This record gives sequence, structure tokens and C-alpha cells, in this order.
Amino acid sequence: AGKYEEDIELAEYTINHQKEEILAGIYRKKPDVVGFSCYIWNIEYVLDVAENLKKICPQVEIILGGPEVSYDAEKVLQRYPFVDLVMVGEGENTFREYAAFLLGEGAEKRSDIAGLCYRKEDGKAVFTAPRMPMKMDDLVFPYRDMSGFENRIVYYESSRGCPFSCSYCLSSIDKTVRLRSLDLVFDELDFFLKNRVKQVKFVDRTFNCNHKHAYKIWEYIKEHDNGVTNFHFEICADLLDEGTLGLLATARKGLFQMEIGVQSANPETLAAGGRKENVDPLLFNTEKLVALGNIHTHVDLIAGLPHESYALFKRSFDKVYSLKADAMQLGFLKVLKGTPMEAQAVKYGIVARDRAPYEVIATDDI
Repeated sequence: AGKYEEDIELAEYTINHQKEEILAGIYRKKPDVVGFSCYIWNIEYVLDVAENLKKICPQVEIILGGPEVSYDAEKVLQRYPFVDLVMVGEGENTFREYAAFLLGEGAEKRSDIAGLCYRKEDGKAVFTAPRMPMKMDDLVFPYRDMSGFENRIVYYESSRGCPFSCSYCLSSIDKTVRLRSLDLVFDELDFFLKNRVKQVKFVDRTFNCNHKHAYKIWEYIKEHDNGVTNFHFEICADLLDEGTLGLLATARKGLFQMEIGVQSANPETLAAGGRKENVDPLLFNTEKLVALGNIHTHVDLIAGLPHESYALFKRSFDKVYSLKADAMQLGFLKVLKGTPMEAQAVKYGIVARDRAPYEVIATDDI
């Protein structure tokens, strides 16, 4: 962004594109450096495209970043010789500093830039200093105009990190919750409301972990409702209090959409997954939220968690199904790299696929 805009171009592809089409699109741009964001959903595509890009453009520097490579950057470099550098951790400042370095500005040596892992001349991987978490107010608002976003979900974050320790979740690694100032959030929400965006999806991991922050945002959205925009949040239902439920009850139907990760109704399973809360308040508050009638509610369950047999899973399913939420999503445990669950897999007899998205195929119980 900013002064480097002429030098940096964003290209967006989906898994619906043919790999050859993506490869040709990148090749035609004649880039010097290509960076890929890596997630469980695109990593197989990215590796295939990057490997073949290196074959046809051996001079191109290939950079990977994102959660799928952040937690084992050294192994990535060892396994994939076509990858030149991995950005570890939050990438916004790392990428900006590295772009400046490539253009002959900023750092004199790449070893001075925090958050990198690359090969030395002897082929061994070297890490620079760890990248410290950034202040949320330093995050650049990515939407300047909404052309091209007319029929898309707009993603937005007002916080990072999560205070909880769910062992299957990457957010459990970053325990410090960082909040964006409400003044900035309100200005940015105004932008979405004025542009009559159809849906704004907050990607905050547990939006209401800070009660005051969440309440103020919900209150602001309700007071400035444009009658069109819908706002989606991932919340922890047991943190809802009567005052918050009272506020939500007065909102226009369709204004708010809440996603609640119940995951299991079995206390032993929740405890093994690092979730210490009592499931009863969670189910009770979810039922109250559904009963309001004006909030679209979406509940999640995970199959394949520790200590959950078929019989116990059926019980969890029945309890969550009986809440009568608008949508219920059943996912299978994914043993993500870098999570505590990966380290505990042997303890619970968890066998998962080696390839992304690393879904469980057996446990001691199933």
C-alpha cells in the first residue's frame, strides 16, 4: 500500500481456477517476486503453482506466508526447494519492510527484518528476530471504494487473539487480545453502511471476549442500521448477559448473524480440548438467543474430538439440534500444525490425514 503501490500488484484466484490458468496469469505479469498466502484450503494448489512457476521463471523469488507455513517454516524450506523465503507470524509489517528492502529502501540487510525464515548460502534455514504482534490501530483499512465488492462478503477485524485455549485452534497460540480503537471501528463501519454493503463478516476469533468492546459495536450498528447491511460475528454464547440480550432483542431482524462454536456437549471432551467452561450456560444462552427470533443463529459441532464415542456424539448432536438454530454445521476435527492438539494426538489415539486439511480419520473412541 501507499508508496509501493506501483511496484506491488494483487492477484486473486480461487480453487475453481485451473492451475494452468493461475500459472499463466502470474507468468504474464513478469514478476520479480511472488508471495502466496497459505491456508489449509489452498496449500496443495499453492505448492503446485509455485513449483511450476519456479521451473519456468527460475529467477523469481517465491515467498510463502500465512498459518499453513508459519508454524514449521524450516521444514517448508527443507521440503520445498522452490520456496526461497517464509514470512513467519503476522505479515503486514513484515511484507511492507521486505518490499522496501527489495526496492533498496529501509533495512540494509534482510537479516535485519523481523519475521523471516530463509536459506543461507550453505542451504541451512535461518530465522531472523521474531515479529512482535502489531497494534491493531496500525492496521491499514483495506477498503477504499467498494467497486468490485458489490456481491461479495466483506471481511473485517476489530480484534486479534483469543483468551481461550481450545487445543484444536490456532488462535489459542495468541492469548493476548488486541482491540482496534472504537473511534476507528465506528468510522469504518460508517463506510460500509454508507456503501450499503450486503454483509460484513467480522473475523474476530471470539468477538465478545471483551464485553464492553462488543456491546459498544453492537449498539453502534443497531443505532446506525441502514436497513440493508447484515453483520456476522463469531461469539461465545456463555459470555452473553441479560443487558446484551436485551440490546440484541431490539435489533432489526436480519441485522445480526451469530455463529456459536458449541463443538461438543460432553464436559470431558470440552476439558480435553482446552475448553473449561460449563456447557449448560452456553446451551441455555444459545436457546435464549434463538428465542429472540430476530437474530440468525448458526451453531457448530466438531466430530472426532477426544473422549467422544458414537453414543456421546449422538447425545451432543441431539442437544445442539434441539436448540433449533437457523443453521447447524458439523465439521470434523482438523489437526492443524502448531496447535496443542497436534502435540496431543498420540495421547488420544488421534489419526489424521497427512495432507491438508488434516481431518481426523480415527480416535481411541471412534
